[in-house]
Amino acid sequence: MSEQEPLRVEHRPNGVTVLTFDNPDRRNPMTRRLTEQWQRTMQSLREAPDLRAVVVTGTGPAFCSGADLGELADAHGQGLPAARAHLSAFYRTWLTIRDLPVPTVAAVGGHAVGAGLALALACDLRYAAEEAKLGAPFVQLGLHPGMATTALLAEAVGLPRARELLLTGRLVSGARAAALGLVHEALPADQVLRYALDVADEAAAAAPLAVRLTKSGLAQGQPTVEQALTWEALAQPVTVTTDDFREGVRARREHRPPRFTGA
Repeated sequence: MSEQEPLRVEHRPNGVTVLTFDNPDRRNPMTRRLTEQWQRTMQSLREAPDLRAVVVTGTGPAFCSGADLGELADAHGQGLPAARAHLSAFYRTWLTIRDLPVPTVAAVGGHAVGAGLALALACDLRYAAEEAKLGAPFVQLGLHPGMATTALLAEAVGLPRARELLLTGRLVSGARAAALGLVHEALPADQVLRYALDVADEAAAAAPLAVRLTKSGLAQGQPTVEQALTWEALAQPVTVTTDDFREGVRARREHRPPRFTGA
């Protein structure tokens, strides 16, 4: 492995941050080193006031191949309590992407397997290469699924399809994943990142407070109509009082793109 960091972080001028896994020779596994860098990066992004959206992608033939199997095997030798503590901390660290207050987009240009698939599922939006392979083959390794895959997969495709994918450990193509609802759209491999960036740019161009509050509302899962109305009665009046709302109305009347500042 090269001496460079396994995670490249690019901050774009419009508030979009691109996170790129960069250990292609090993298909971008979640090594201890990468996990530590991910933890630091998530903390930094949570504290970034100008952050508008995040795109996660990987170099080479894989988006992310999941947990490093060698390190996972080491956990086996620690005994049950230590293994439980290690895996719980590991998975919770990776799932901190769900705590970011801005839209997160997975650009799955290559294979996303096991915890790598769970990471893509933890993002708000997902776009995959048509020929990429996606799946959670935990049972094929003698493992129970981890990283909340049982919940995240069921949320994406429904419980019956999640049962099929988890109980068989089956891998599906990006095209099939789009048909199942596992990803939002499948594209030619050379278009996936560009498309994901375009989506992130759209979110970044919208009013920041409105986007963050909308993400908070959606994070409540599938609310009843009454629950949705209760949340919206709290959140929408907040946005009505902002300069961005006034700018949005002016821009609509003047037939021009709005220039939102977050105020």
